[in-house]
This record gives sequence, C-alpha cells and structure tokens, in this order.
Amino acid sequence: MRILSVVEESVVDGPGIRTVIFTAGCPHRCKGCHNPSSWNPAGGEEVEVEELVQRIKVSGWDGVTVSGGEPFLQSSALAELVMACKSLGKNVWVYTGYTLEQLEAMHDEAVQTVLDYADVLVDGRFEQSLRDMGLRFRGSSNQRIIFLNKV
Repeated sequence: MRILSVVEESVVDGPGIRTVIFTAGCPHRCKGCHNPSSWNPAGGEEVEVEELVQRIKVSGWDGVTVSGGEPFLQSSALAELVMACKSLGKNVWVYTGYTLEQLEAMHDEAVQTVLDYADVLVDGRFEQSLRDMGLRFRGSSNQRIIFLNKV
C-alpha cells in the first residue's frame, strides 16, 4: 500500500486516540486541501499491509483512521487493511473525497468490502466555500459522517 505517513496518537481524526494512515495519491485535488502533499500517487513509500497492521497492533489505540490522499485509489489494499483492523477489534474510520453513492456505483468488490467492514465513512470532497471550523471530524459542511457498521 502506498502511504504518505502514519500518525500515532491522533485525537482529531475520529473518536478516542487513533492511528492515522495517510495514503498517497488523490484525484480530487480539492482547493484548500489540508494535505496537498498527499496528491502525488508516487509520493510517500510502499508499505506492506501486514507491516501497517503490526504497527497498529503494537500501538494499542482503540481506533484507526485511513485518510489521504484518496484511500479508495488503492481499494484492494484498503479492504485488506480494514478487515485486518476489524479482526483486531479496532474502530475504523475512512475518509474519502467520493460520496457514498459514488462508491456504491463503482460496483467494485474491494470498495464494497471496505463499506461492509469500516465503522464510519466521512465522505465528500472538501469544499473551501463550505469550510466550517466548528465541525467535528470534517472540514466542510457538505461532508458527511456516515455510520456504516454492518459487520
């Protein structure tokens, strides 16, 4: 999985203390993006999903957030990561610039696996004109916090 960075002890990317994985590569390129260094799909480094899972396991935090970049650009690796995190009993949030409806319309097995296993999807592009610093866990008012929790 191509990742830009891993941040430990985050308290701003979901509830509780979390490990946050920032993936590399983003087609959305939202104006005002807080992480434009993640746009380059060749940026960051290639890391095996198993290595990330071991790091998450050792961290001991309750939650894992996958953000970007656009995590769904690597849907197969993302599905593998989300399933492994759930097997460890972690609460998993995934941020995406796609809407839930756009993801469902992809009819992609790996995308559906992520939607089946992740606890929460924060969807939608960041819209600078809708930026609201008072929002919890999202940057603009068009973005939605969707509780999936199907498994």
